[in-house]
Amino acid sequence: MNISFEDLKVGDAMPSWSRKTSFAEWNRYAAVNEEFVPFHMDDEAGRRAGNEEGAFGMGNLRYAYIVNALHDWIGDEGVVREVGCQYRAINQKDDVLTVVGEITKKEIENGHRVVHLKVNVVNESNLGTCPGHAVVEL
Repeated sequence: MNISFEDLKVGDAMPSWSRKTSFAEWNRYAAVNEEFVPFHMDDEAGRRAGNEEGAFGMGNLRYAYIVNALHDWIGDEGVVREVGCQYRAINQKDDVLTVVGEITKKEIENGHRVVHLKVNVVNESNLGTCPGHAVVEL
């Protein structure tokens, strides 16, 4: 996607970015990141950890989804400078998670075009599960 810094305005939304998550996605993520934690892989372990529905998704996978959404939006020429988030709700099996973001500030910083965003990962009930912020350079 080719983004024009000049056309962006505070309050503009970045394009939403969605993924359905379940054991297959969690397993791939765990394999790459050595994150085979029982409550992410086994329903009984998830219940023992306090989630009645069983196994639940990794917080760090939602962080990765934010970074992927930003990269898809800004393209290969852009740089993700900073991402921060908090894990506020459980990612249940088969949730459709959508990364959303809104521009909160844009500035020219030492000749660099910088955009600040408020981001979140919402589930299909539109519950925010991972509020945070991001800074990208275009």
